[in-house]
Amino acid sequence: MIRRIISLALGITFGIAAQGQQKSDTVIVSLAKTSKVIFTIQDRSDLEILKHYNFQELFQDILLKVESRSKTEPVDTTSVAVVTTEPAPSTPEETKEEDWSSQRSEEHSNNDNDNDKDDDDWQQKVEHRRGRIGRTWQSFNFDLGTNNYLENGKFPDNNNALYSVRPWGSWYVGASSIQRTRVGRNFFLEWGIGLSWYNFKFQNDATMIVKDDAGLQFVEDPRNVNHEKSKLTANYINASFIPVWDFGGHNRKPRMWDGYNSSFRIGFGPYIGYRLMSRSKLVYSEGGDREKEKVKDSFYLNNFRYGMRLQLGFRGTDLFFNYDINELFVSNRGPRLNAFSFGVIF
Repeated sequence: MIRRIISLALGITFGIAAQGQQKSDTVIVSLAKTSKVIFTIQDRSDLEILKHYNFQELFQDILLKVESRSKTEPVDTTSVAVVTTEPAPSTPEETKEEDWSSQRSEEHSNNDNDNDKDDDDWQQKVEHRRGRIGRTWQSFNFDLGTNNYLENGKFPDNNNALYSVRPWGSWYVGASSIQRTRVGRNFFLEWGIGLSWYNFKFQNDATMIVKDDAGLQFVEDPRNVNHEKSKLTANYINASFIPVWDFGGHNRKPRMWDGYNSSFRIGFGPYIGYRLMSRSKLVYSEGGDREKEKVKDSFYLNNFRYGMRLQLGFRGTDLFFNYDINELFVSNRGPRLNAFSFGVIF
């Protein structure tokens, strides 16, 4: 069926193009053995609208209705007419097709009792499949951006703290399975679960993290070696619940390679995460040998993180901004830092 729909959409597209060349008001596309589709177009400005139309969903609905009707009466010929404006004056060929359509309408009107039930059943099936309200679509989101943190509303760089991080190299990466449920015409709830990684790359490549019973200390490595990198990584499993206003009312969020959706989207809501793993990494070279020191530890990081997420989208581009409301480290065990991240959603 999908192959037939794709062929149908291509036929319609080429038919519309031929229509523009022949300056005709009607395009007839023959399908299969006995089926045809009739397009009547009077205003050429409609071509831009049709280029963005969801033909697959349209013809799935049509085929569903034809199948439901075929249970109660034979279908010798199938014809679908799509009229975008007032119909143009009919040629003899057009009149023949329109008369056939009128004849079919009269035949159906003689069987109102049977067809009304079929129409109701078909409508219920279509509404159930579309799920205009309550319908959920699943997709995957990949977040790629940078992360940092604030101390009392300011960046630690202002005080030359050893735990100051570099924006370039402190990457934030996330992957989530997202369910998008329609609540209203342009209102959706995006909820899901996924994984994320904080990578805090320290400005000072010689920064070391020392943990003892009193708390966490950031000190400079006293060894006479060539320091290359020092960072702290934390991995979380997250759950999010983001109300989204999509002014285009589209079922699925478009991707960067989609060009059909020019609507604006905005979402704002909470998330919560649980720490799965954390470690520090110090890279240096000594005597021509490159060494890596990796330490897996909790480093007094809070096991839970929770905050608010902002999403903004236009056309195929979506941006995100996460802000952790709770502090990164356990109270009185490390610096009072609130982490945040921002970047692009793929």
